[in-house]
Amino acid sequence: MFDFLNNLSQWAIPIIILVIVGYAYFKDVEVYEVFTEGAVEGFTTVVEIIPYLIAMLMAISIFRASGALEICLQILEPILSFFGIPRQIVPLGLIRPLSGTGSLGLVTELIQEYGPDSLIGRLASTIQGSTETTFYVVAVYFGAVGVKKSRYSIIAGLIADVVGFIAAIYIVKLIF
Repeated sequence: MFDFLNNLSQWAIPIIILVIVGYAYFKDVEVYEVFTEGAVEGFTTVVEIIPYLIAMLMAISIFRASGALEICLQILEPILSFFGIPRQIVPLGLIRPLSGTGSLGLVTELIQEYGPDSLIGRLASTIQGSTETTFYVVAVYFGAVGVKKSRYSIIAGLIADVVGFIAAIYIVKLIF
């Protein structure tokens, strides 16, 4: 069974590509032209979202370099120790809603320092997969399509991030 799944996973993407191209061929779609149009639109989107990305990455850098992150950790220390939450993963919970790349960098640092099979490594990996880059999504995707009022999107996204963070901690501590 494992060999079958392994072979299937290796061939899944090429098969999907062949199915899409074959379907397009039978529907008389000019695949190459449509592909290049999509690539041009993708490039245009990238150019449009660059200012949002730069602003967000600058804000994260300022937050970390100013010492504000360390102050937040000191304020949260009593609550963290009461619930048995390692102090090392809190920056991940704070950075993850802002930046996927920034949070991935933190996860990489934590895994290199504590190891992938440590409690902190497992928590970091699970939190990374259980939360979303809420502000990134709002800034980049909403900005790219011209949405000015995000309404309840940020609140709903942050609530989901907090729930994902807490659930990841609970489940990792329960299992490991």
